[in-house]
This record gives sequence, C-alpha cells and structure tokens, in this order.
Amino acid sequence: MSGELLRLKWDQSNFSDCVCLLVVPERAVEEPGYINGMHMSGATNKHEFQALAQTAYYQFQDDELDFTVASEQILILGHRGENDRLDDGMILFRDADGAIKAVVHETARFKKLLEAANRFCTRWVRLDI
Repeated sequence: MSGELLRLKWDQSNFSDCVCLLVVPERAVEEPGYINGMHMSGATNKHEFQALAQTAYYQFQDDELDFTVASEQILILGHRGENDRLDDGMILFRDADGAIKAVVHETARFKKLLEAANRFCTRWVRLDI
C-alpha cells in the first residue's frame, strides 16, 4: 500500500483522501490503548501522530479545527488492502493538502476524544510506549 493515500468515507457521499490518520473510538476516553494510527506509507511515525493530535487539540481550543459530523459509521479504505470502520468516536487526519481535519460521530464526546488522543500520543513520544 506504500504511497497510496488513505480514503475516509462517511454518510454515503462524503469522503476525503488523507496521508495519515488517528482512529479514536469512544472507548479510548477510558482506555487509551484503543487509539490507532495509520499512515499512507504503512510506517508508524509517533512524532507525526503526536503533532497531529496536539495541533488538532490546539486548533479546537481556538475554534480553528475543520471538522465534520458523521451520522453513520466511518470507513477507512485502502489500508493494507483492507477496509476498516469506526462505529463511534472520531478520526483525526491530515489530508492530501496537509490540512488537519476531523470526522466525528454525532454522539461522540468530541473534546474528550481530542484530549485522549493528545494525551496518548504525548505519552507515546515521551515514554516510548
């Protein structure tokens, strides 16, 4: 899959191509080990994911984060030839143009999920977990 963009699809007609993404299910608020990062290269760069989570959190605090609310599951297409899905929570991503965006389920606790992602990625970098 190396070199292929990841594609997110939600609510039947909405989609976005992205370079990297963080999958943050609702249960990650209590159990952060469920947060998962994906990159179009297939490689995991914890510093890139930490920058994504931290920047998204700061942009949210400043009302600058571009996000979309989804009423259905979010599909992740093209990752290792597989399709993954998220039934609740949110996905943070960097699109093909480099902009940081999010797709969040309408019932998700958006701020709590952003905080969980930021906390998890910061610990991942600092503690090398």
